[in-house]
Amino acid sequence: MTTSRGRRRPPGSPFRDPVAKPVKVFAVDDRVTHDVCGLGRVVSVEEEIAVSVAFNGRTLRVTAPYDQLHKL
Repeated sequence: MTTSRGRRRPPGSPFRDPVAKPVKVFAVDDRVTHDVCGLGRVVSVEEEIAVSVAFNGRTLRVTAPYDQLHKL
């Protein structure tokens, strides 16, 4: 007997659709912390490509997906 219903997939199935990570959005003057450089302030934003952050006298361009950059 054939049904039109698909097979049930267990919650830990490797065939389950991956959950998308939420996109981090930064604005100019946001205070942030970087895993290596420490505290900083966003000085420019390039849409969803990169952000420039000022850390103690030096500016670092951090590209997406911003894994090491966290908003305070």
